[in-house]
Amino acid sequence: MTHIAFIGLGNMGGGMAANQAKAQHQVSAFDLSAAALERAVAAGCHAAGSVAEAVKDAQVVITMLPAGPHVRSVYGEQVLAHAPKSALLIDCSTIDVESARAVAGLAKAAGFRFADAPVSGGVMAAEAGTLAFMVGCDAADFAAVEAALAPMSRATIHAGDHGAGQAAKICNNMLLGISMLGTCEAFALAEKLGLAADRFFEIASQSSGQCWSVSTYCPVPGVGPSTPADRNYEGGFAAAMMLKDLKLAQDAAAKAGASTPMGAQAEALYALFDGNGFGGKDFSAVLQLLRGKVASLN
Repeated sequence: MTHIAFIGLGNMGGGMAANQAKAQHQVSAFDLSAAALERAVAAGCHAAGSVAEAVKDAQVVITMLPAGPHVRSVYGEQVLAHAPKSALLIDCSTIDVESARAVAGLAKAAGFRFADAPVSGGVMAAEAGTLAFMVGCDAADFAAVEAALAPMSRATIHAGDHGAGQAAKICNNMLLGISMLGTCEAFALAEKLGLAADRFFEIASQSSGQCWSVSTYCPVPGVGPSTPADRNYEGGFAAAMMLKDLKLAQDAAAKAGASTPMGAQAEALYALFDGNGFGGKDFSAVLQLLRGKVASLN
């Protein structure tokens, strides 16, 4: 049994912490939300009154936080000061590469092993323990990181040194955002041309248009495997979170001098969708914006 401190129990973190408890680990959990903490306790975790209390005897510390400033603050002001130096520190948040590298530098200077390990798969995968982790860490630490993430993972990939996990996540989600928009545009056009959605799904799933956004996460209700589209786009990966990731990608592209025009267009469209009050809906709900039927989302 490993003593794990889990900080951040939101839509993703709650399911992830529950899977650590299901694997018979001792999980000391903390979140600013009392309701989130109650759900974690119901799933087998132990409630901690603070970050310091959660990490004080931990062998592994896992964080799942909203953004770079939160990660810098939690590690810089709390985790590094109170966790045992032997603890393995793993940040699974999706943040900017600079913040990931800055926190890694602080952690290593303080004598800790640290990894940035953002995830792919969404809420359903977090609950099922089938997330994909993209890990940035020292090569010598990867085996320990992989073992710590195993109860939550279907695939754990070493992307490279510190910050490489975040770089992989940013690029992957930019690709996902772009491909989902293309998928939504194609289904909207097929509808206008009188082609039934289920017929187009069957064709696109078996031809050159095939992609994850079509075959696994179809944005049309009642077509293909069950997705958030079948629940009026509730749950899944919120459009506001996709917008956050696209903004991270555009910021990284600007700093690196990379040309990402499709990523910029995707950011603009998701910003429009979020600005109209639909940021809480699954990101595939942008289909309804393209169809001119956003009223159906209310």
